[in-house]
Amino acid sequence: MAEFSLDLNEEQRDLRDWVHGFAAEVVRPAAAEWDEREETPWPVIQEAAKVGLYGFEFLATCWADPTGLSLPIASEELFWGDAGIGLSIFGTSLAVAAIYGAGTPDQLVEWVPQCFGDVDSPAVAAFCTSEPEAGSDVGAMRTRAVYDEATDEWVLSGQKAYATNGGIAGVHVVTASVDPTLGSRGQAAFVVPPGTPGLTATRKLRKLGLRASHTADVFLDDVRVPGRCLLGGRDALLQRLDRARSGQRSTGQAAMRTFELSRPTVGAQALGVARAAYEYALDYAKDRVQFGRPIIENQAVAFALADMRMEIDAARLLVWRASWMGRNNRPFTAGEGSMSKLKAGEVAVSVTERAVQLLGGAGFLRDHPVERWYRDAKIYTIFEGTSEIQRLVISRAISGMQIR
Repeated sequence: MAEFSLDLNEEQRDLRDWVHGFAAEVVRPAAAEWDEREETPWPVIQEAAKVGLYGFEFLATCWADPTGLSLPIASEELFWGDAGIGLSIFGTSLAVAAIYGAGTPDQLVEWVPQCFGDVDSPAVAAFCTSEPEAGSDVGAMRTRAVYDEATDEWVLSGQKAYATNGGIAGVHVVTASVDPTLGSRGQAAFVVPPGTPGLTATRKLRKLGLRASHTADVFLDDVRVPGRCLLGGRDALLQRLDRARSGQRSTGQAAMRTFELSRPTVGAQALGVARAAYEYALDYAKDRVQFGRPIIENQAVAFALADMRMEIDAARLLVWRASWMGRNNRPFTAGEGSMSKLKAGEVAVSVTERAVQLLGGAGFLRDHPVERWYRDAKIYTIFEGTSEIQRLVISRAISGMQIR
């Protein structure tokens, strides 16, 4: 009988300790400053590039882990340091994942290095998919891509919302509709190379949390890109569109997996935020003396901390299960990817709120980092699919019905 174990292997432990060390020594000391400045922390990104934490080689190593746990482990530790800086470092991976998942080998070689730049001059990339009228409703996407056969170019027009690194990125990966009659099945992804005319981001969005991560709306005004910038190539796109028009349907599970696979990593980010708040509140409760004894000796405080720890550990198990399933091509028959992100995101919100409460008035002040973690946590019930969308995915999966 095969042995079952939840122990991390040596490589995973080394990865965890290495990323944790970077988060503790580089990220945390800089977190409050960059949150206050609301600017991209380029010096920290460059430091991450120097040590090998920022670049495709790092991502490829994590993706190659047969257990699927390396990227969630690294994400939890980095975001334990700070979520805003963490997203500035890992935000590029969204665009890279799109190129890696849909692109040809030639496209991978051409565009992925440009997403990261080099150690001396790092760059960032942006993945642009949400729109003002098409966030959760991906089938309502209005950004259009029209093929100009005379020049072998695609012409992109529309607006993207809430794009991480939008406007400051070198490479933008943009999703667009090539056949609106097919809804989400008529969409494709395009690389917009650095310096392409017509792509603009007029203002940076000011946010509740994740302030060290740049977010902007991106406008595409007849942006022309060469034919080779269509990820996967035109032949593959035409074949896919023909199948859709002829009524051939992909299975619900295949469609679900497209969205499900990235969600456990986002859940791991939320875990990092939650764990940071829990650990800080635990230390505070041991040190804070009221009525002649540490406040942790009061059941109300001790039980709150016990619940915080339990919820974090439970969420981590969901994240790890979904990560393993995704890496090993196990079907998400019950929306396990959505489960992991939903649970972790809501745990991050509840744990950081409790941490603020346990610190009392001190928790409301910027003198303590729990208020920043509280602000950062909320996004995890919103992006990569709101909590409501996660519940919709799960309910459809377990019922086999088109719940609305």
